[in-house]
Amino acid sequence: MTGIPTSALTGLDPVLNAPKRLAIMAVLTGAASADFGFLRDHLAVSDSDLSKQAGALEAAGYLTIAKSGRGRGSTTTYKATRPGRAAYTRHRDTLRALLG
Repeated sequence: MTGIPTSALTGLDPVLNAPKRLAIMAVLTGAASADFGFLRDHLAVSDSDLSKQAGALEAAGYLTIAKSGRGRGSTTTYKATRPGRAAYTRHRDTLRALLG
């Protein structure tokens, strides 16, 4: 039996190995941006979980977080960065190749 060559795994991104982060990037690469409520509801995650996962993606440079307003009228908007889109595409294509 032959194993998967190490070179086949180089496109996998450790930041995107977390399923919720991968899901966030999947949504954001298909849209110009998304607000907090939409992402939370679409991914069925808690407020704190979305904040934590988005924070990790922001720290990696994969998305930007913009906050406007204060209190109940405030809005948090997420947008994938160019490097984030590239990392997501590379990760997705590598997964497809491994599973195909």
